[in-house]
Amino acid sequence: MAISFDIFLIAIFSLTQFRITQMLLGAARRKLVGPALRAARAAIAAFNLLVVSGYILSYSDLVSRLHAPGHLSALMGAIALFYLMLATGVLALRAILQFAHKHLAARVDPDRRRLLHAAGNAVLAAPVAVLGFGYVRRTDFRVREIDVPIPNLPRDLEGFRILQLSDIHLGPFLNENDLTRVVDAAVETRPHLAVITGDLISSHGDPVDACIRQLARVKADGGVFGCMGNHERYSRLEDYVQHAAARVGIRFLRSEATSLRFGDSVLNLAGVDHQSKAGGRRYLVGAGQLVRPDAVNVLLSHNPDVFPVAARQGYNLMLAGHTHGGQVTVEILDQSINPARFFTPYVYGLYRSGAASAYVTRGIGTIGIPARIGAPPEISVLRLRKA
Repeated sequence: MAISFDIFLIAIFSLTQFRITQMLLGAARRKLVGPALRAARAAIAAFNLLVVSGYILSYSDLVSRLHAPGHLSALMGAIALFYLMLATGVLALRAILQFAHKHLAARVDPDRRRLLHAAGNAVLAAPVAVLGFGYVRRTDFRVREIDVPIPNLPRDLEGFRILQLSDIHLGPFLNENDLTRVVDAAVETRPHLAVITGDLISSHGDPVDACIRQLARVKADGGVFGCMGNHERYSRLEDYVQHAAARVGIRFLRSEATSLRFGDSVLNLAGVDHQSKAGGRRYLVGAGQLVRPDAVNVLLSHNPDVFPVAARQGYNLMLAGHTHGGQVTVEILDQSINPARFFTPYVYGLYRSGAASAYVTRGIGTIGIPARIGAPPEISVLRLRKA
C-alpha cells in the first residue's frame, strides 16, 4: 500500500511539474529569442533537476542510506514538498476557476465578472495560507488526557497515569527550545510511568544527544522507558540511543519486558524495536513470550499495525506512534482524509480489539513538510480505568 501511494504521489507531482514546465517554456518562447531563450531553457531544466532532487531527499530512509547531510537534505526535501503541494493545489484550483469562468462569464454582467475574478485570485492564495497556518501550528504543543478501559484492572492500577511522548524528530524543524517546552509540559503531568515510543530524530546528523538530554528531565514513579522507531533504524542509531539513554536513567526495551509493582499489582511493560514486514518479516515474533498472565501487560511498539497480533498474544494495552495522526488531515463528511490512511487503519486515537486496547498518539514533531494541519502535536497522558 505504501508503494502504491508513493507511485500515486509521483504521478500527480510529475503531471504538475510537466504542466508548469510547459507554461514556463511557453512564456520563454513568447518573450525571448536567441541566447536569452537558450539560457531560459537551461534554467528551467536546472529548476526541474532541483525539484526532482529535493523530492528524492524527502525520503528520510533514503537520505540515511546515502549518508547525505541530514539538515540540508531535510531542508531541500521540505522545500520541494511545499512547492509541489502548493503547485498542485494552485493548478487544480486554476483549472476549476477557468472552467467556471468559461461557463459563467457570458451569463453575468461586467461588475459581477470582476468580482468573480477577484474571488478567484483569493482562492488561488488559499493553499499558501493553509500550509503557512500548518507551519505555525506545528509547535502548538498541548497535553491530551485519555481514559483507557482495561477489563479486570486491579484496584491499585485504577487511575494509573502513563505519559507518552513519541515522534519527536528533533532536527531542522523542531529545535531544542521547542523540545524544552514539550518536556516542561510533560513534567507538569506528574505521571506514574513515562514512555517514549520512538523516532527521537529523523536522520543521522540530527542532535540525538540533545534529545536524550532533554528527555532525561522527565520523571515518573515507575521510571522512564522507551522503544525504537524506524528513524533510529534508518540512522543506525539503535544501539547508541539505547546506551546513551541508559546513562541518564531511560531504559529502551528491545524485545524484552520489565515488571513494575504498584501496591499489590504488577504492570508488565514490554517493548520491541520498530516492526516492519519488509523482506517477509512477521510482526512481534517472540513477543508473546514476554506476556505475564498474572499482570496487566502493556506493549510499546512504534508501528501501530502490530495491534491485532499484540491483542492475540494477550497484551491488554499497546502504545504506538509513527503516523503523526496523519500530520495533514482534512475532515470531509465526518471522515478524516490523510496520507496515513493509505498505510494503516490505525492512524490516531484509541482502538479496541476484544479485551485489548491500543492508543496511537499524534506525537510531537513532523516529517517531510514541517506543517501540521488538522492533526496538532500532542503530549499524551493515558489514565487506566476498569472496563
